[in-house]
Amino acid sequence: MVRNVGRGAAAVAVAALLAGCASGASEPSAGAGAGSAGPSAKAGVSPSAEAGAKAGASASPGVTAAAKGGTVGAAGSACPLPVTFDVAAGWKPKKVEPLDDPDLAELNDLLEQGTVTMACEIDAKPAGNIGFLRVWTDDAKGAAPRTVLESFVAADDSPSSVVYRDVRVGRGGALAATEVTYTVMSELLDEPKKARALAVATPRGPLVLELGGMDSEEHDAMLPAYELAKGSLAATGG
Repeated sequence: MVRNVGRGAAAVAVAALLAGCASGASEPSAGAGAGSAGPSAKAGVSPSAEAGAKAGASASPGVTAAAKGGTVGAAGSACPLPVTFDVAAGWKPKKVEPLDDPDLAELNDLLEQGTVTMACEIDAKPAGNIGFLRVWTDDAKGAAPRTVLESFVAADDSPSSVVYRDVRVGRGGALAATEVTYTVMSELLDEPKKARALAVATPRGPLVLELGGMDSEEHDAMLPAYELAKGSLAATGG
């Protein structure tokens, strides 16, 4: 099972090696929107956005969704997925596939966590942040999203302060989901950092949407992009 430090430091290092498609999302303007770095992005996060919200409430109250820069998930987009969602301006999606080079095969371990496999990585660096939105999929159609999410968190690096919530996501709250906020220890920085993810059921099996940042400050700065994705999430139906 992959650990958080591996997906943090190592995933950044191997991102260029992962095979993928050219971006099929609408071309965003780099640096635009609330997902951009700087005081304006971090000012959009209220103190109550930390873990500990009551069950059923959003994990990031007070956070305004980022400006839309494109959409991912549909056939022909950068990452065909069992869901579609909006991508913040400046963020760059890329399909993730296993490496075929035998000398690099061990890096494929970074693409597995719990029962899910990484399918898409949306890079925040062009928008000025250090982190990613990652989409993980599980082909087990009968698996409960909560169970898959618990397995995902358990496989992370020493998770603590774990809080699960039943939430509604998508336009008008069309989809039931389970969301989790927790803390992991970053070996790279030798300090704890925030983590969060949500899981939904799709016709092709459960799907996990994860927000990963270099540290808690980056995590908070990228919450508007996560909220944009969460609020626009829709199952594709196949």
